[in-house]
Amino acid sequence: MTNAAESAPAAPEELVGRLLESAIGAMDIFAVYAGEKLGLYRSLAQAGPATPAELAARTGTHERYIREWLEQQATTGMLAAEPVAAGSERRYALPPGYEAVLVDGDSDVFVAPVGRFVVSAFAQAPALLNAYRHGGGVSWEAYGDDMRTAQADFNRPFFLNSLVPGYLSQVPGLDAALASPGARVAEIGPGGGWAAIAIGRHYPGVRVDGFDLDAASVDMARANVASSGLSDRVAIHHRDAGDGSIGGDYDLVAAFECIHDMSDPVSALATMRRLVKPGGTVLVMDERVGDEFGAIGDFTERLLYGFSLTVCLPDGMSHQPSVGTGTVMRPGTFRKYAKQAGFSGVDILPLEHDLFRFYSLVP
Repeated sequence: MTNAAESAPAAPEELVGRLLESAIGAMDIFAVYAGEKLGLYRSLAQAGPATPAELAARTGTHERYIREWLEQQATTGMLAAEPVAAGSERRYALPPGYEAVLVDGDSDVFVAPVGRFVVSAFAQAPALLNAYRHGGGVSWEAYGDDMRTAQADFNRPFFLNSLVPGYLSQVPGLDAALASPGARVAEIGPGGGWAAIAIGRHYPGVRVDGFDLDAASVDMARANVASSGLSDRVAIHHRDAGDGSIGGDYDLVAAFECIHDMSDPVSALATMRRLVKPGGTVLVMDERVGDEFGAIGDFTERLLYGFSLTVCLPDGMSHQPSVGTGTVMRPGTFRKYAKQAGFSGVDILPLEHDLFRFYSLVP
């Protein structure tokens, strides 16, 4: 990791090259968005290689656009093209293993939803510039279904495949508590509901209550819970996490990757403190960022500041008054919020993940 003192600005010529590479990357992301939304990758994965006309016929799309898309995808290295055929007769294939990245929603390396995320964010460019000029923000609701489903689909594999066995089960005392008859879990900001579903699947006796402010997310989570066959034990409520009337007595109260988005995180944390039973666990998973500013050029910090500029900070600022946290919520900032909410301490758990940090809060 390079710090600010060691970093020197790139030469102007190098900056030109970087910006042009970034422009290519942005257009690659649009192509991924189109390939996912139009079912092009899925068709290639399930039905095999195709010419432009064949792929267009399979997916109900326009052959001329599909030929351009296939040529671009081969040129940029996303698809393999037959070296012998030419023009409209050339066949294109998804390279081995690429279906895990672009098609398989259960795969741990499924990142195709990033196309929906970025395109949805950039569609709000006029509203974002207005917020930059005058304050206020752009609400989560304004970004629409593509953003909402992208966030849920991006985190889904981690929640379903790893959250419980790799993380929750490693928290001291938590596995035994959730395996006990009558165990209860409250989740703040469940989004697509996949964390609640994972907990419900792993612990057959547990009951989960999720509380989310976004009505469309509540509908999405309820549908996912129903399709998972867990509606009898997992309930998603349309409630503001800061609502002082939310009550209960829970073994685990958790918030997974949402505290930094909130305009009033202290109220939500105070609700979490109120909901946990004596001896229970309050757990927050949020972004793994550095302790302080200065990781110049670091991949994770660049990624998270990009999310913050386009989505997380504008969402948090859309409800006023707002603390304006943004995606890059450093541990010191989170500790301050937890103290203001009445917690006596915050422990960072020794659970390793490239993007996420796990905090255990002491009531």
